[in-house]
Amino acid sequence: MSSLFFKNAGPFEVNYLLSKCDIEIDKKFSNDNILDIKDLSSATSEMVTFFHSKKYAKYASKTKATYCLTNKMLSHYLPLDCKKIYVDNILIATAIITNIFYPDSITDDFDSNVKDISKTTLVDKVKHGMNVLIGTNVTVGKNFSIGHNSILESNVVIGDNCSVGSNTIIRNSIIHNNVHVLDRCVIGKKGFGFFPNKISNFRYPHIGVVIINDNAEIGCGSTIDRGSMSNTVIGKNTYIDNQVHVAHNCKIGDNCIIAGQVGFAGSSIIGDNVMIGGQAGISGHIKIGNNVKVAGGSGVIKDIKNNSKVMGYPAVDLKTFIKNNK
Repeated sequence: MSSLFFKNAGPFEVNYLLSKCDIEIDKKFSNDNILDIKDLSSATSEMVTFFHSKKYAKYASKTKATYCLTNKMLSHYLPLDCKKIYVDNILIATAIITNIFYPDSITDDFDSNVKDISKTTLVDKVKHGMNVLIGTNVTVGKNFSIGHNSILESNVVIGDNCSVGSNTIIRNSIIHNNVHVLDRCVIGKKGFGFFPNKISNFRYPHIGVVIINDNAEIGCGSTIDRGSMSNTVIGKNTYIDNQVHVAHNCKIGDNCIIAGQVGFAGSSIIGDNVMIGGQAGISGHIKIGNNVKVAGGSGVIKDIKNNSKVMGYPAVDLKTFIKNNK
């Protein structure tokens, strides 16, 4: 994944990056320039990647990265020509290096460069309420409307026939055609990514964006975090009810219906035509297949196969749940 909105400060010599992570420099590492840091699938030559869990072994075996942050237990999954950098804490080292490449991706302070819409070129193009603010690098399509007290902060692309409600903040997002974002939403802020520390927590950079595809709707009071090393994606014709939280790196498929107060933990992948009842919880790093129905109040803590109906905590096959709870 290329970072669409955050500037890459590289290249950097590999030895410089390692020194910033307090990693002992191996003599076999040269002063090669590293162009970027990416995930296993996206990384190409002259890039560094990271491999921290056996769960991603199939991606590790195919990575094209020149260097990889990992440990000795996982290193045999990587290609022979990928140079292994052994570290004690892979994710912290990854966070440090990502922050070096993308230093403006850590903080999400309010956008001090916004202007009242009346002072921008959008004033005659957009149907707007009162107190609407527009940041830099913002483009909107035809027939766009935005409600009172809403802000399009920096780095927002919106397609045709879209609307944004009142008291909503959007940044670092790409919204396609015929999308409706209702009142009090926050879209494109950094995710809840950090590593606990006794003195101060170590924040993880978020260089991804939020992508909302055609004909989707986002209900009132919902939050969608931008991705860390990949993008957060909402599929075509997917409708999200009020007060839903979508964490960083989640991928929600096409034609899904998500009821109110559902929570998606980070990096969960949801297939097409999925229906999820109110107040259900979806754990991180799991996959829900196509045509799945999850009953309200359920807790999904492991992968769900295509065409399943599940209920309960932990969520199990619906027939099994009913049988066990007669």
